[in-house]
Amino acid sequence: MHRTHSANKHGANKHEANKHGDSYYGPLADPAGDAGHLDHPARVGFFTDTSICIGCKACEVACKEWNNVPEDGLNLLGMSFDNTGMLGADSWRHVAFVEQSAQPDRHDHRSQEQLGGAVDLGLPSAELPGRTPGEHHRTDFRWLMASDVCKHCTHAGCLDVCPTGALFRTEFGTVVVQQDICNGCGYCVSGCPYGVIERREGDGRANKCTLCYDRLHGGLEPACAKACPTKSIQFGPLDELRESAAQRLDQLHDAGVSQARLYGHDPNDGVGGDGAFFLLLDEPETYGLPPDPVVPTRNLATTWKYTGLAAAAMAAAAISAFAGRRRP
Repeated sequence: MHRTHSANKHGANKHEANKHGDSYYGPLADPAGDAGHLDHPARVGFFTDTSICIGCKACEVACKEWNNVPEDGLNLLGMSFDNTGMLGADSWRHVAFVEQSAQPDRHDHRSQEQLGGAVDLGLPSAELPGRTPGEHHRTDFRWLMASDVCKHCTHAGCLDVCPTGALFRTEFGTVVVQQDICNGCGYCVSGCPYGVIERREGDGRANKCTLCYDRLHGGLEPACAKACPTKSIQFGPLDELRESAAQRLDQLHDAGVSQARLYGHDPNDGVGGDGAFFLLLDEPETYGLPPDPVVPTRNLATTWKYTGLAAAAMAAAAISAFAGRRRP
């Protein structure tokens, strides 16, 4: 495969060679350069603005069609209109449908009278459209929709634990699986703090979003971003996307949407910032996202330190035991 040769040509491998300092965790200005790509384009990624996602699933369909991802079930799961459920080997894009109360505070169970609102006195009135009884007339809820995808982390846990080099960092700063090298060990599945990557049933090899690596080589944007009708999924240089996201967040805050927040944009988080980040309208857990993802290698130095101390203590104890036996 051309991906294998490209990775070897630039010196990128499963360990992101020459790791030192902040190469294990924290801010890292140039992941592709750290992986051995000496001459490479700007890092690219996704910014997903969930405030304008309409749940059409065009991204899911485009991803499957372009990447030949198998069909993963057409039955509703009993979770709103979601028939995907989560990201996996056969779902590289997942559109979440979250239905929740649209009251100012859905956790506040006080009555309208206690809240100082209008009280029903039993007088006849002309109801506004949508205010009549019945589930089909409900207006007291809102939809939260979001298209989830692999985060292409700055510090990718899946890549760090891969023993064969099947996962590698591309010149675009993304993380890709090489199917002809993957041995199906599954270490990457447990190494991903987001639960994104998965082994395909019946095949055993790991699969996830490639950020359309082949399209990037042709100067094209990923299929999902191309198909998104509202531009909820935006693709481009990561630095530019972060600036655009900050402006959009300020715009929503000025409009009174106080719960709007960015997720995965901060280089100081537990994975060094994501290559695919989001603007959310509620807590990350509402969308099925971990609130504080951490790459396993963040505690690597501390782990080895205490492992060394434990080994030294065991060695000292063994020496003392053998030395004591030699005494008369």
